[in-house]
Amino acid sequence: MTSGRKSPKISFMRDSIRYIWHVGVLALVVILGACAVPYVPTPAVVKADRQELMEVFSAGYRNITEKYIEDVSVETVALGGLGGFSSIDPALTVDNEAGQITLSYSGDFIKVIKAPAADNVIGWAALTSDMTIAAKDVSADMGGASKEKIFEAVFDGVLSGLDIFSRYAGAEEAKKNRARRDGFGGIGINFHVKNKQTLISKVLPGTPAYKAGLKKGDIITEIDGKTVAGFDNSDIILLLRGPTKTNIDIRIMRKPFSSPMTFSMTRTHIVPVTVTESRDHGILKFRISSFNQDTARALASKLAKAKSEMGKSLKGVVLDLRGNPGGLLKQSVKVADLLLTHGGIVSTKGRHLDSLHSYEAGGRDLADGLPVVVFIDGKSASAAEIVAAALQDRNRAVLIGTASYGKGTVQTVIRLPNDGEITLTWSRFLAPSGYPLHGLGVRPVICTSDQKTSPEYIDRTLSAGPELKATFESWRIPVLQPAEARNKLRKSCPAEKHDADTEMEVAKRILGDTTIYTKTLDLSTGTSQARK
Repeated sequence: MTSGRKSPKISFMRDSIRYIWHVGVLALVVILGACAVPYVPTPAVVKADRQELMEVFSAGYRNITEKYIEDVSVETVALGGLGGFSSIDPALTVDNEAGQITLSYSGDFIKVIKAPAADNVIGWAALTSDMTIAAKDVSADMGGASKEKIFEAVFDGVLSGLDIFSRYAGAEEAKKNRARRDGFGGIGINFHVKNKQTLISKVLPGTPAYKAGLKKGDIITEIDGKTVAGFDNSDIILLLRGPTKTNIDIRIMRKPFSSPMTFSMTRTHIVPVTVTESRDHGILKFRISSFNQDTARALASKLAKAKSEMGKSLKGVVLDLRGNPGGLLKQSVKVADLLLTHGGIVSTKGRHLDSLHSYEAGGRDLADGLPVVVFIDGKSASAAEIVAAALQDRNRAVLIGTASYGKGTVQTVIRLPNDGEITLTWSRFLAPSGYPLHGLGVRPVICTSDQKTSPEYIDRTLSAGPELKATFESWRIPVLQPAEARNKLRKSCPAEKHDADTEMEVAKRILGDTTIYTKTLDLSTGTSQARK
């Protein structure tokens, strides 16, 4: 009876032969390496797609090594990228031994190339391209992968070794990212797909859809003659969006009418709405969901209009930044500047000269000195934290909520030749009082991390007095404190996600009583450095 297992003797012989073969190959590599000349990229005609690989890898490697917040060599970056091959096919491995870069497949040597100089961008980009082509020749998974999949694997391999905020987006994802930041050619509607029907959920004022007469509740049946029944959101977005000044026909069904209606319009530049407004007994509340290129302008416009309409009934302004993940740095600076007349807003420091900035307020306070309250929570990050920290440190607003996320780094966006993009950490930002927000965040003066009533929150805050001031002094130490110290400070007001009305109830009480507002504002007064 056989068990199906090979005899130990045969297995031993086979392994011995494999060992001897590998040792021989290694010896040959060492001998060749000893007399090898520095690696010179082979001509682009070796493979038709090599030139494109070279362009994308070299652009990525150059920008990462020049702009990343910490000094990192091209060699380190490229080796991280080559390690990304295994995300496509785990049998692919890349090793660096004695200056020889070796590609193996299931333990067998496939290609060996002498490593270029550590700072040779072109050399490492060429090496990565040649290793990519060699890997495609031996791996079915790699051979069947698109160029975009390979770019994603390589740059994910690079960026995952840097920090959690640096990332790569392929061409399609990058296009969506740019649309969120900068806008897109469209008609100005929000929609959702339900039961294979595309329902318009909102028509933005002043847009082509609004002017043409589309309405909330309309069911889109055709776009430019294409039936959309069964299409998903992505398919419909592709049909709706396009270059500005191009025409589009939308066919809809509208209750109670039984016949379809066709609307013709011309696409225009649409920027997603990030600022919404509500009014509550003399309090003007602005919900800012993120920061894109239109955020500051929209806030200024809405604030000016509301002031004109509300007149003396306007008691104060609330900026709701809860759940705001951030966005464009310069927009956060402009938003803070709308409520400040002078002094620092934020400063940024990185390794690249272009990352060094100090932003100052220089306009007029559009709220005309009215009391201001800012809501933050554990999901308020980046640009939202810049606004919150600036208004708090400049003694301009009372912050209510929980400790913010603590994303104290700035990312720059690098567009690559394949239309993908790298979002790369390149600087840290400091609050006006000089403290770095990285891993610490912003602390509200009125902490709502536990379940209390509005009066309890206020009474507890006012009674804290000297203890709370001491907490803010420790919070604002102008150096990056050890992680243990930062975590201890954050425990004084644990970060949580909030979307209830608790903060608004507290805000109403504060904005309705000048004495309480002044006292709470004083508790979080910044250092003398912040007030200069």
